[in-house]
Amino acid sequence: MKKQRLVIGISGASGIQYGIRLLELLQPTTIETHLIISKAAQQVRHYETDMSANAITQLADVNIAFDDISCCLASGSYKTLGMIIAPCSMHSLAEIASGVTSNALTRAADVVLKERRRLVLMVRESPLHLGHLENMQKVTQMGGIIAPPVPAFYTKPQTIEDIINHSVGRVLDLFDIELDIVKRWHD
Repeated sequence: MKKQRLVIGISGASGIQYGIRLLELLQPTTIETHLIISKAAQQVRHYETDMSANAITQLADVNIAFDDISCCLASGSYKTLGMIIAPCSMHSLAEIASGVTSNALTRAADVVLKERRRLVLMVRESPLHLGHLENMQKVTQMGGIIAPPVPAFYTKPQTIEDIINHSVGRVLDLFDIELDIVKRWHD
């Protein structure tokens, strides 16, 4: 049986914890994770977590260099379940929306869209201007899913981890990956 692969992208918006948590949750599963971290995300990492770059890359099964535009994920023949970018910066969103990609992260997202696989962008920005909204609309029209990490307070979260788990659990729902971390409505 061939492995199922899921691409996890981490771009330079605030919220690197979402990408890290996805990797942690998927590590004990049979899903092979392919990680691409942008240069800006490495800068954000310094401010938002005590984890080293090496510690984050060790959570993934396969690491792709951000500037490796000819990586395996640049080809539609390399099968994946799709891709989650968590968090997704407005810069990465704009490249994906335009189809003009300059790195492995946005090229992989472009391939996911052209192959009609699932692309989920956990966009992180507020407030939004019209250009941001138009880029979200373009990606949606191309088949992508815009899934901002919005807390659900009906779950009565007690910690930041509860909020993060709920957001990434809902994103994993979009791939039919059930890890029993989402408190469901009326559960």
